[in-house]
Amino acid sequence: MTSIRHNNVISTLDAGLHVLATFSAADTASAIELSNSGYDAVVFEMEHKPWDINALRDSFQYLLSRRQVFEAGSLAPAVTPLVRIPANGAEKAQWHAKQALDLGAFGIIWPHISTVEEARNAVAACRYPSLPGTPRYEPAGLRGDGPHAATRYWGISNIEYYARADVWPLAPDGDILVGLMIEDQLGIRNLPDILDQVPGIGLILIGEGDMSQELGVPRQYEHPRVLECKRQILDICNERGIAVGHPHVTAENVKQVLDDGYRFLMSAPVRTYPGLHKARELTGRD
Repeated sequence: MTSIRHNNVISTLDAGLHVLATFSAADTASAIELSNSGYDAVVFEMEHKPWDINALRDSFQYLLSRRQVFEAGSLAPAVTPLVRIPANGAEKAQWHAKQALDLGAFGIIWPHISTVEEARNAVAACRYPSLPGTPRYEPAGLRGDGPHAATRYWGISNIEYYARADVWPLAPDGDILVGLMIEDQLGIRNLPDILDQVPGIGLILIGEGDMSQELGVPRQYEHPRVLECKRQILDICNERGIAVGHPHVTAENVKQVLDDGYRFLMSAPVRTYPGLHKARELTGRD
């Protein structure tokens, strides 16, 4: 198996480094701007935006820069496209993951994961089926077979895609990232069991907006109750070597975010990119 990665987010996390990312609507203008932004990844936001599979397909294409591909000498896109799907964990949403992956997404962000079963479904939906007894069989794959658009986007054959389209770190050479959002007290209570019982989770992203709503302090991200919940998630994940994402990184808080131990840093995709530039400076990327 070749060691060449197509997913630069996984390469960066696997090396113990920081990923610089942002949320974006799925539209061509945003994708073109992001293609030369300096971000490592974009999470196309389809939980609170419409599920528009055609807009997502076009955004993937406009995110590619032919010059970047040529100069890098690699098929890996400079800005790795991930997708946050609409449905909460309890709603299963296997078809959303399947459609996004079939277009060429390199990972799925699953909102509102609160139980072991929801986490197991999230990972399983991103894997192709195999027979019992196959190495790394669990969580047993549920993804349907229709990779032709994805293989074109990745620039590889179907056979190569099948070899790479498994979830990391369960499959060491896998190029699919499964990110789970922990957004409530139930999710925090179950997080140790989720990480201990469900292999294949590559990222935990804190949903501090919904978390603050549940705590009765909506959007007060620095409220002590919110900070305590975030600290619990960080501690649980750090004990198990799982990267944690912060969804609201700014030029003002990025130093604290880094000091706290976050490794997937999401800042707002405004034209001046103040959060991104400060993060690049503090992580030694400039």
